[in-house]
Amino acid sequence: MTLSKAALEFILHWGEMGNRWGVNRTVAQVHALLYLSQEPLTAEDIAEALQVARSNVSSSLRELQNWELVQITHQIGDRRDFFSTSHDVWSLFLTVVRQRMEREIEPTIAVLGRLATETRAEKPEVAARIAGMHAFLQELHGWYQQVIELPPSTLRTLVSMGAGITKWLPGQRKAKGEK
Repeated sequence: MTLSKAALEFILHWGEMGNRWGVNRTVAQVHALLYLSQEPLTAEDIAEALQVARSNVSSSLRELQNWELVQITHQIGDRRDFFSTSHDVWSLFLTVVRQRMEREIEPTIAVLGRLATETRAEKPEVAARIAGMHAFLQELHGWYQQVIELPPSTLRTLVSMGAGITKWLPGQRKAKGEK
């Protein structure tokens, strides 16, 4: 498989960004290659295109499957697994956000709730700070649960509106430099 200069640059950059987001570089590169590919690819195709070991591709694919970002398909007459990912950026974004909520935010909410209760009697100032963080994450999680139910078209509109949406909210402070 020959990659264009733009495709190669995208894949390399996505690997770097993945690394900054706490994702293994090769995992991110495999995902980028599948995102750009018009057809599902075999693990061998991926290893060849990225010039990485087949074992590294296998573990990367398992990780992407655990994140629900990669699907396996089969083709008639071929015993190999073929891998693909969604080409819809909103679908990918929402999958990652859902996974992050389940893996990171929800367990943190549970721990902070327990710690706020346990610490209240002996260290009220520490308990108050933990309770503040707990309340913030609960509010964020509640917002997420409402937003995730919106249709993708509504989410796109909401995002495109940006901070302009605040003009409809009561009691908003003026932005810096605004009269």
